[in-house]
Amino acid sequence: MKRSVSERAVALLANREHSALELTRKLHNAGFDEIEIEQTLLELQKTGLQSDQRFAESFIRSRSGRGYGSVRIKSELKERGVNPDIITDSLLNAEIDWFALAAEVRCKRFGEQNPEDYKSRAKQQRFLQYRGFTHEQITESFN
Repeated sequence: MKRSVSERAVALLANREHSALELTRKLHNAGFDEIEIEQTLLELQKTGLQSDQRFAESFIRSRSGRGYGSVRIKSELKERGVNPDIITDSLLNAEIDWFALAAEVRCKRFGEQNPEDYKSRAKQQRFLQYRGFTHEQITESFN
């Protein structure tokens, strides 16, 4: 027996938070009608079961906990269709010391010692840049 759009959406949301765009894509891939998906999404947002704000907060906690910086997290949230205002608000309210996180990630990967030569320093800087830290955060992580 095939489940309804709302049953499927609630089942997905029970596993983890989803952005509206993620949920729409998953429901569309499951073969549901676009109009049905839109109506279901609006209903879920009205009842508070789906919230891009809550998704962004959860996503930021999760990704920063895995050692990713604000630049990368912001980019990943954009890819997931989260409104730029929500992204900015969530990052500001996250209460994460990005400078301390960059230093922690660098030390965890490369050890406490500062690099001896330019080549090693450049490698560590590229790693932190890939992880999504700003230039200022990267520079400060070597102090």
